[in-house]
Amino acid sequence: MESKNTFTLKSKTIGGQATKKQIFNDWGSDGENQSPELSWENAPEGTKSFAITVYDPDAPTGSGWWHWLIFDINNSVNSIEENAGNPELKLAPQNAIQSVNNYGTKGYGGPCPPEGHGPHQYIITVHALKTDTLGLDENTNPAIVGYNLWANTISKASIVMYYER
Repeated sequence: MESKNTFTLKSKTIGGQATKKQIFNDWGSDGENQSPELSWENAPEGTKSFAITVYDPDAPTGSGWWHWLIFDINNSVNSIEENAGNPELKLAPQNAIQSVNNYGTKGYGGPCPPEGHGPHQYIITVHALKTDTLGLDENTNPAIVGYNLWANTISKASIVMYYER
């Protein structure tokens, strides 16, 4: 039986498979590179801020691939609109920081696995954090952001989408 108060992540723009909208537009992929709309509910007591990550554990790197890291999202926010991962559009919540992904760019970088490598899973996670800010900036590398998320996460909720080329 599911609890009514379960920390839950939802999306109106993604389901089980990534679409052309979310796919990267470089490195041999020709998608629209739009981050999905996301909303969450029932954040745990003590949540002071949120972070969102998109991570591919199937990337053939030995350490996975970080597609999006956005943090310092105020605890009053419970959704993020589609394409907020494009920093130039200024659609992300005020004062949220979008740091460098593994493509070397800031903001969202969609799925683009190696051709013939099989389906990759893209784990989209909202982290409820016990701190107002991670004290990091937009140039912080993904491993350092991930470490600070690990150290400050109270709870998290995820959606998985799949994609292969």
